[in-house]
Amino acid sequence: MSSSAAPKPLPGAENAGKPGYYTVRPGDTLIRIGLETGQSWKDISRWSNLENPNLIEVGQVLRVVPPASSSTGMTQSAQSDSGSGRSVAPVVVAGGDTAAPATATPAPATPTRPAASAQTGSDDDLGFIWPASGSLIAGFDEVRNKGYDIAGKAGDPVLAAADGRVVYAGAGLRGYGNLVILKHNNTYLTAYAHNQTLLVKEDQSVRKGQKIAEMGSTDADRVKLHFEVRRQGKPVDPSRYLPAR
Repeated sequence: MSSSAAPKPLPGAENAGKPGYYTVRPGDTLIRIGLETGQSWKDISRWSNLENPNLIEVGQVLRVVPPASSSTGMTQSAQSDSGSGRSVAPVVVAGGDTAAPATATPAPATPTRPAASAQTGSDDDLGFIWPASGSLIAGFDEVRNKGYDIAGKAGDPVLAAADGRVVYAGAGLRGYGNLVILKHNNTYLTAYAHNQTLLVKEDQSVRKGQKIAEMGSTDADRVKLHFEVRRQGKPVDPSRYLPAR
């Protein structure tokens, strides 16, 4: 009697545990992995050569930094969190079924640098502004609230906290409702959740103060903006970056 054939190794298994790679855990989606590693889900799909970004398997290993041959200075942006998988609720990738353009991340070969990295000094030098004018109704807590909750009325403007590029716009991440995620540079993302209307599309460049959404209550118990600042994918206290008011 012959034994059954050994199971086929999952894609990327040989890279498990290496810096710059992420092992898929139960409930993960590409959008969630992008948020947790500080990257665009489209970039992760491209770097990992995924045929269908909606289909990833537990145990599969994804590249969450660019290949060396196409490095754009983002190599360090995800290494610290590349192995820190979290158990999350299963959801469906939504939107963005076209390939990310090759020019979405690299800087142009001209003296003019992209807005998201035009700051002098370090990547920390972004000069964030408040994304909404309402009062703060819930502060940052690493366990219970990974950002700020800001009050408002349905339809109030939601503003980009700094120059950046839209790396997600949709409703495919459970608990966030209609969500916009901006990538500002190699280090920082910001997330804007529970909107009633999204006014930007993926891969679009936005300027600080630009209206990117209208406040709402999608996947929330009241009208509010949930705002997160993520440094290399890790949620950090927005008070460290927003001006006093």
